[in-house]
Amino acid sequence: MSTFMANKGNIVRKWYVLDAADKPLGKTAVIAADLLRGKRKCEYTPHADCGDYVVIINAEKAVLTGKKLEQKYYRRHSGWVGGLKETQYATLMKEKPELAMKLAVRGMMPRNTITKDSLSRLHICRGSEHQYAAQKPEPWTMD
Repeated sequence: MSTFMANKGNIVRKWYVLDAADKPLGKTAVIAADLLRGKRKCEYTPHADCGDYVVIINAEKAVLTGKKLEQKYYRRHSGWVGGLKETQYATLMKEKPELAMKLAVRGMMPRNTITKDSLSRLHICRGSEHQYAAQKPEPWTMD
């Protein structure tokens, strides 16, 4: 008996839909990151990209618990002196909720080359409608 090792030839990818309405941003991001990596499959192999496609809908209705809307900031730096830009999460969730969700999912993925390919399979939609109905995505119920 030999150990199963996933590779490109024997990976079957499915499509899943996550509804983020009235769910915490972080908990939605955890489930999305696990599905993108394939950790919820019994054929999971750490060095192989065996994850699925994930569509997150209602990203603007995700909630941040506690005082995170006022106290948490999205920071980026241009590389120049004085180039630090800060955006409060209350503003970010109003203007770009897709970016807030993508940053949360990216923060829960490992820092390697597989992550870049995995994040290309993440699709985030602002409303409840999405354009991926032809792929017949299955709804994923969050615990």
